[in-house]
Amino acid sequence: MITYKEFGSELIERVKEIYASEGWTAYLHDDEKLIRAYDNSLYTLGAFDGDVLIGLVRCVGDGEHVILVQDLIVDGNYQRQGIGTKLMKLAGEKYADVRMFQVNTDLEDVRDNEFYKSIGMKPFVEGHMISYFR
Repeated sequence: MITYKEFGSELIERVKEIYASEGWTAYLHDDEKLIRAYDNSLYTLGAFDGDVLIGLVRCVGDGEHVILVQDLIVDGNYQRQGIGTKLMKLAGEKYADVRMFQVNTDLEDVRDNEFYKSIGMKPFVEGHMISYFR
């Protein structure tokens, strides 16, 4: 059974494993910086299979006017099971009264773009990046 709960940098090694498995290598070069990023995040919600972290959504912002979904990632073995959708739904509900709820991705990332459209987010394109807003 998949459960959802907040967590912090205490699980950074497992976070790094998920990032590496999905090719998110930009985060893997400076452990201290990554730990500070997690410690300074506004909200980090994990999806857990038992005690094992299998996905997460990490939000930054002021919690009042703007929220940026910095990371949304699910371990490849658990993708296409609704976990990413549930993580975004829970983050969106937590910040339902925030004026701007946003996520950015690469314009060429077909899978991400289809996902964000499928959950009702509206696109804004600039250069090689695309932002989605609620």
